[in-house]
Amino acid sequence: MEQIPNYLNIFFGLTTLFTIGIFYWAANQSKFTLIILLSWLILQFIIGTTGFYTITEGIPPRFLLLILPPFIFIIGLFSTTKGLLFVDRLNIRTLTMLHVVRIPVEFVLYGLYVYKTVPELMTFEGRNYDIISGLTAPIIYYLGFVKKQLNTKILLIWNFICLGLLFNIVVHAVLSAPFPFQLFAFEQPNIAVLYVPFNWLPSCIVPLVFLSHLASIRLLFNNKGNAFYM
Repeated sequence: MEQIPNYLNIFFGLTTLFTIGIFYWAANQSKFTLIILLSWLILQFIIGTTGFYTITEGIPPRFLLLILPPFIFIIGLFSTTKGLLFVDRLNIRTLTMLHVVRIPVEFVLYGLYVYKTVPELMTFEGRNYDIISGLTAPIIYYLGFVKKQLNTKILLIWNFICLGLLFNIVVHAVLSAPFPFQLFAFEQPNIAVLYVPFNWLPSCIVPLVFLSHLASIRLLFNNKGNAFYM
């Protein structure tokens, strides 16, 4: 995508690394976790540079290679003893702050819209309200974990609402991409995520945000690790 300025590519790349950095911190500085995440990032970068994902006519879509492995991995975390042990050791305070990355992501999406590589409906001027999650994350962190003025119920409600906002944009993004089942944005389809580095959005940032919500919900339900004091 030659029309995308370099600063937008660099800014998004740094946002992705920032997301990984926060999750690494939430995982108690697990080097193994960091190696897995960076290896996945490099693999997707290599695949993306070949133009593999730009071929969208086939069934099943090649795009599945971006999103299926992370979500299969997440299912594995929540369905195995070792996986649940890893989840229960995550720091819920840091997981909550991870959602601030949704703010720069929204500005990147708006920039991509300006340069005609994603539709308006994927921005905060369209049907994407995910920026609310990012803006409220520091407030929830401060009131819930610093001042301890929010109870478990409020924290759960916030996580479920933000999970819904994530689901909303993911559905619109997938159905706006130039796949055989495209439903939206035929005048300007979602093509940015088919190219490097923006293929890191569905392959890395979205799964980490999703996992952060699921882990936080589990920790809050089970009150694992004294969730309010971790």
